[in-house]
Amino acid sequence: MTKVSHAPLLRKLALVVLVMFGFAFALVPLYDVFCRITGLNGKTSDQAASTERAVIDSKRSIQIEFLAHADTRMPWEFSGETTRLSVRPGEVKMVNFRVFNPTERTMVGQAVPSVSPGPAAAYLKKVECFCFDHQELRAGQSKLMPLKFYIDPALPDSINTITLSYSLYDITESVPAPALAQRK
Repeated sequence: MTKVSHAPLLRKLALVVLVMFGFAFALVPLYDVFCRITGLNGKTSDQAASTERAVIDSKRSIQIEFLAHADTRMPWEFSGETTRLSVRPGEVKMVNFRVFNPTERTMVGQAVPSVSPGPAAAYLKKVECFCFDHQELRAGQSKLMPLKFYIDPALPDSINTITLSYSLYDITESVPAPALAQRK
């Protein structure tokens, strides 16, 4: 009886497992790059835009719809003061969102924006946004959170309505306890 060596097969399988493991780690950065290049998924920039070049296009009017909702595991009350606004491309506007922590403990939240239609995300320029920072609220505290933005005049003519949606998530557990204690 001859012995069959399984070593080559085992080496190939080990290589496949390593490649799959590496691909799993690379998936999130690859997805971010893909969304940044294509404008898909409505991902907006996480950097503040400058208003220096904002030239107002007085011939066009774009409808902006604002949505706000908290994740099911986030007990905060979260809403926008404005639900719909008409803006001229290049015109700087400011709207506020309200948040209230009804719990008995200090919590930290993070708002994640999304834009629809996806290609419009590249033209929504946020000058100031509460989504750039973590939002910490003590028990029973409420807060107004501003959003200052404009629509780049280069927005394609085919886009007349943009929906900006914010989802609020509880990130209290990911903030180091000493950092929370220092802020009290």
